[in-house]
Amino acid sequence: MKKSIIIILAALAAISCSDLLDIRTEASMPSAGLDYSKPENVFLPVSAAYASMRLSEGWAQNYVGVMEIVSDDADKGSTEADGPTVAQLDKFTYGPDNNNVEAMWNYFYNISSAANYAIESMDKFAEAITSEAGQQTVVECRGEARIIRAYAYFNLVRLFGTVPIIDRTMTADELATANAKKPEEVYAFIYKDLDDAIAVVPDSHSDYKGRYNKYTAMALKAKVALYREDWNESARLTDLIIASGRYSLMSRFKDAFNVENEGGAESLMEIESSDMGQSTGGMPLCYYAFIQGPRGNKEPFQGWGYKVPSQNLIDFFDSRGDDIRKKVTLLVRGETTPEGDEVIESCTNPYYNGKVYVPTRTNNRSFNAYGLDHNMRIIRYADVLLMFAEAMANGATIAPTSGYTADMALNEVRSRAGLAATTATLDNIYDERRAELSLEENRFFDLVRWGKAAKVLGPLGFTAGKNEVFPVPSAQRQLNPFLPATPGYTY
Repeated sequence: MKKSIIIILAALAAISCSDLLDIRTEASMPSAGLDYSKPENVFLPVSAAYASMRLSEGWAQNYVGVMEIVSDDADKGSTEADGPTVAQLDKFTYGPDNNNVEAMWNYFYNISSAANYAIESMDKFAEAITSEAGQQTVVECRGEARIIRAYAYFNLVRLFGTVPIIDRTMTADELATANAKKPEEVYAFIYKDLDDAIAVVPDSHSDYKGRYNKYTAMALKAKVALYREDWNESARLTDLIIASGRYSLMSRFKDAFNVENEGGAESLMEIESSDMGQSTGGMPLCYYAFIQGPRGNKEPFQGWGYKVPSQNLIDFFDSRGDDIRKKVTLLVRGETTPEGDEVIESCTNPYYNGKVYVPTRTNNRSFNAYGLDHNMRIIRYADVLLMFAEAMANGATIAPTSGYTADMALNEVRSRAGLAATTATLDNIYDERRAELSLEENRFFDLVRWGKAAKVLGPLGFTAGKNEVFPVPSAQRQLNPFLPATPGYTY
């Protein structure tokens, strides 16, 4: 039984391809025949780690359920009978046996496992490669894999609180006795990975624009710092990103989510998807957008209808006169998009997530493939500006090199949304984060770290002292008795 522990599985089969991350993950390790003396092979294990982040159909449903449907910005959607365990998330009635929760444990540990393998592979490359340029590539790729691992543990600690740190390839027996670490220990581990990455990863990559760079690591660490209330570090890092001049807001809010702007001026971290220009056959596609597409609509503009905007979110937009962002965030039943795609009157749900809308004119597949080219936006420049504003408003004492103030950062985001300037109080920043980042898997975690979850989510079923974290899955505790039961849940 111990051999079935899911976190030992590394989806790591890698093949060469013409586009970043376009590698199908397989449930096997790279073959022993990988030549570690060739510099052109160095990126392959890292590419496989990237590929482990891509959401298939099942992962996508689990992801949107655990990461967003628990917030006040989204409802389950779909049909009443579909996805009963996702409905548990929506109503906070889930327990340690919820398969969506367990899937997220497995998903993020799989990413960590893939990153671990990539990091260990770099040691083999370092021993075998003789050229100076090849050695530099090894150093940079090791840092890149650390960013991916840090992302996995950031989500694990946010979701579950107390979790094991698996930082190397382990045997099944070792995994079955791994002790869980307190959140502060996990955050320290994440900090170290990101510090190591910041020191060695380049500012940009000349080959694939979607690869994570120094600024990705800085933005991710700045975000982690908010959860530690490390205001100076979050302010310092976001200030450096702003001062670099490498990133900027897209001119229109809508542009930040268009397929053609993926990896663009506003993007610091994405999870990529591509059909590699194919219309049929095996394609490394991400089902994140598909799972949220209009249910019951005409093909190929059709999906499963999960994670729909809540009436609470719509009322919030209306209360602010936030029309630009509301229009982009909502696909409305009975309306036709400016690109000519109709959401027909008979669709199951009244609203769908407009941020993942992909015009059907981009679909060249021979099957219903709505949104499969859509990249998941993990960190946008707007988030960087709002993190800077929040850290400064919380008393950060750095002297900004960018020349920005909290007010300037906040109002740059508001200006694009057509809103008047305001003062960067914490409440204003909190509201702006909700408006700007709604349905982007931030809201629930923001409410928890602000200490507002019980008040805001209580009417939806949230219980203080329990639902701030998800339960360590029962199946994982059976495999590893050293994993503690999560307080508040019945095992």
